[in-house]
Amino acid sequence: MDNDPELEAIRARRMAEMQGKGGAAGGMPMGGAPSAESAQREAAARKDAEERRQMILTQILNPAARERLSRIKLVKPDLARQVEDMLIRMAQTGKLASVVDEPRIIQLLESIQEQAPKTKITFARRRGGDDDDDY
Repeated sequence: MDNDPELEAIRARRMAEMQGKGGAAGGMPMGGAPSAESAQREAAARKDAEERRQMILTQILNPAARERLSRIKLVKPDLARQVEDMLIRMAQTGKLASVVDEPRIIQLLESIQEQAPKTKITFARRRGGDDDDDY
């Protein structure tokens, strides 16, 4: 996966941007508030990071798994983000041997839900007879 020319081009462009900023004072003007230029740079960096993220997910997920993950994202975006992070981490460390399919996504979801703390709701009901209005 490291041989992808598009990913290499994005990395090279990002490295050039970072080297171009080398002597800048952090993008903060004298007043301490971020300038419009630094806000644009941050937005561009977030956009690039999201593009890289989507590109990695496209490479490691088959269409059925990608569809399932998009449906989960509609209902529980934080859970979908957690699964995406886990998949990307696994891909970067070389723990994925092949393309991830839908049953593997289901396994990851189940493992995340098992780790989540269970919430228990108890109802405290009144035991007295004074709440009857039938007299």
